[in-house]
Amino acid sequence: MEQGSAIEHSGKAPGAILFMCGLNAIRSPMAEVIARHMLPQGTYIASAGVRAGERNAFVDAVLEEIGLSLGRRQPQTLEDLEDDFFDVIITLSPEAHHAALELTRANAVEVIYWPTMDPTVAGDTREQILSAYREVRDHLLGLIETRLVEHSGSL
Repeated sequence: MEQGSAIEHSGKAPGAILFMCGLNAIRSPMAEVIARHMLPQGTYIASAGVRAGERNAFVDAVLEEIGLSLGRRQPQTLEDLEDDFFDVIITLSPEAHHAALELTRANAVEVIYWPTMDPTVAGDTREQILSAYREVRDHLLGLIETRLVEHSGSL
């Protein structure tokens, strides 16, 4: 599927969504928490990384600013997932996109790429770092709202 397009399933919203990035420490857990907050309660939402990562305190800080929390959630890999059936996999990094395409080669799972910057490469000061994490959070909020929430009633 073309990068960044809205999700289109046979007339209905996806019931199970997986967000994937490299380490499941920043982008994909942020997307998971935001999507859980914005999408209908019956939607199964998970996230995973290509490799095991470590929890990132900056993610907690920028989610808390908008009233959300990871809770006790820890980074996980695809192998750690309890369920591996998804209607759509949304990848947030090139590495995750390639892994998802490989993983779904024999399955009828839609893979969509939402290029999302890695905030760990931005800035030296705490405020510059937080600003980069906020940018990622707001980017994901916008994508989830416009491509998942606004289309969920008409998919």
